[in-house]
Amino acid sequence: MNDHQIVLKATWFAATAHRDQRRKGPLARPYINHCIEVSEMLASRIGDASVVLLCGALLHDVVEDTPVTLADISREFGAEVAALVAEVSDDRTLSRTARKQAQIEHAPMLSYDAAMIKIADKFCNVRDLTSDPPTGWSAERLRAYVGWAEKVVWALPHRHPVLSAEFFEVCAHAHRKIARIS
Repeated sequence: MNDHQIVLKATWFAATAHRDQRRKGPLARPYINHCIEVSEMLASRIGDASVVLLCGALLHDVVEDTPVTLADISREFGAEVAALVAEVSDDRTLSRTARKQAQIEHAPMLSYDAAMIKIADKFCNVRDLTSDPPTGWSAERLRAYVGWAEKVVWALPHRHPVLSAEFFEVCAHAHRKIARIS
């Protein structure tokens, strides 16, 4: 299987796993769009984005949000992709608050590829918060999410200059927009 086929297989695999999920905003966008956006962001910003990185980005939420296991990912895409997905997956046995704190604490130990996925993921999430905020989220909750995302990214040991600049730019935009709705 060539690189293009592997990335398309990961796209199909993620789309199947997330098939019944939607984003929390009023537009209820299909969740798979988020995974594709994260992968596309990495492909377009990192000139030498590997197949492992792109597959990891496509699959970054399947273990924590669907019945898919790391063993399933390893069997379908290999141990390297499974290890990358494991690095960026939350422990769903923890409370939401504990998972958020664990992301900050774990961030300094992430590999380069895992750090790139985290930045792109947080960028897409923050951008979505301002373009299609989750139903029922107050300005304070939106502000808290953006602040938390910034803490995660600041804690990363690796930050791609273009990704980082875009991330902090989208955070500044989010802070301004949230301030106007407060």
